Amino acid sequence: MTFKDLGLVKPILQALEKKGYTNPTPIQKQAIPILLGGKDLLGVAQTGTGKTAAFAIPIIQQILLDKDRGIRRRRIRSLVVTPTRELAIQIADNFTAYAANTNVNNTVIFGGVKQGRQVEALRKGVDVLVATPGRLLDLIGQGIISLKHIEYFVLDEADQMLDMGFIHDIRKLLAILPAKRQSLFFSATMPPSIVKLSNQILGDYKRVTIEPEQTTAERVEQFVYFVNKRNKIKLLIDLIQTQKPETVLVFSRTKHGADKVVKLLLRAEIEAAAIHGNKSQNARQRALGNFKNGKVQVLVATDIAARGIDVSGLEMVVNYDLPNVPETYVHRIGRTGRAKASGVALSFCMGEEKPYLRDIQKLINQKLTVVADNPYEDDGSEDEVEQSKPQQRRRPNSQGRKKNSRNSRNASFSNKSSNSRSSDRNRSKPKRRKKD
Repeated sequence: MTFKDLGLVKPILQALEKKGYTNPTPIQKQAIPILLGGKDLLGVAQTGTGKTAAFAIPIIQQILLDKDRGIRRRRIRSLVVTPTRELAIQIADNFTAYAANTNVNNTVIFGGVKQGRQVEALRKGVDVLVATPGRLLDLIGQGIISLKHIEYFVLDEADQMLDMGFIHDIRKLLAILPAKRQSLFFSATMPPSIVKLSNQILGDYKRVTIEPEQTTAERVEQFVYFVNKRNKIKLLIDLIQTQKPETVLVFSRTKHGADKVVKLLLRAEIEAAAIHGNKSQNARQRALGNFKNGKVQVLVATDIAARGIDVSGLEMVVNYDLPNVPETYVHRIGRTGRAKASGVALSFCMGEEKPYLRDIQKLINQKLTVVADNPYEDDGSEDEVEQSKPQQRRRPNSQGRKKNSRNSRNASFSNKSSNSRSSDRNRSKPKRRKKD
């Protein structure tokens, strides 16, 4: 099947051809006809499946073919809400590319920067608005944005949206949106909370599910290194220096951990940068831009900040810390091996992370290849050190502590006073001068 078989108009087909798209991915093949038919959609799909094109292309086509559009002032017809700034920018860029041969335009708004330019773009009139929840509600509250003309509503990365605490913001949006609309709901996982939210958003809908196994296809080579915590950075530096990949995306569980890895890589003369929630928007965009244009070889990211990182030809993904949620692993390695490209995913696993590894292998239904000849292989020495630590003595009860503490302070005060008086007496005695 080709995109032409999906009934797409010529301007969009030309844009897709320029992007190098020939055949639709499974989610595009299933979702585009549903959306062009006017149905709501529940899409269960991981990163790297092509879901942005699956919803952007039919939205552009439906706005383009609206006969009444040209005779009235341009207003927001489609709203795409997504959890992170990077993902919002990526989605907006894709809308721009797919609509390059049309007059359907878009803009993107997000927090962390001044609103001036965003407001200016909105006042000129846009067809598609891509937004993060906070800035969107802020501009609605200021009366700058109206959602009363929304016909197509997309909630992307819904599971991450809830994980980041945006549920109340989503409920506020649902109360404002027109009841008559086409709704699209995308999530990588479907726990009960997500199912409940989807029921509140969707009307007469079709479900499209792309299984996680499909996103971790054979094109991504997956390896695991058993290594203790203190040797992880040594192993990472060694792999980068010996294998010499052009681009490496490293995942850290924490923001502090990401900064520490970057510091140690720079010390080893490896160009690296970090991207996480504590960085300003300009710093994040600068780091991502330098990574894409090759000025930075290694980008170290946390999971939430990495949403929206789309780098063509990404050679290597490294799980410096294994995720405690197995679906997150699939999101991570989906950054490499996209489309028909090959990629490598390496995971560093210390003793306490082995349960995470088991959960990951269960989810993807395959075993990761263990690298046996690993110079930094975990020999269990850290575990032995932990076990050999003496147990802390039981602390006395609070009354005993207070009493002992008072006695100790009194004794200490008594000793100090005694010493002080003795010292004062000694100082008060004048020294006898020897006669000449």
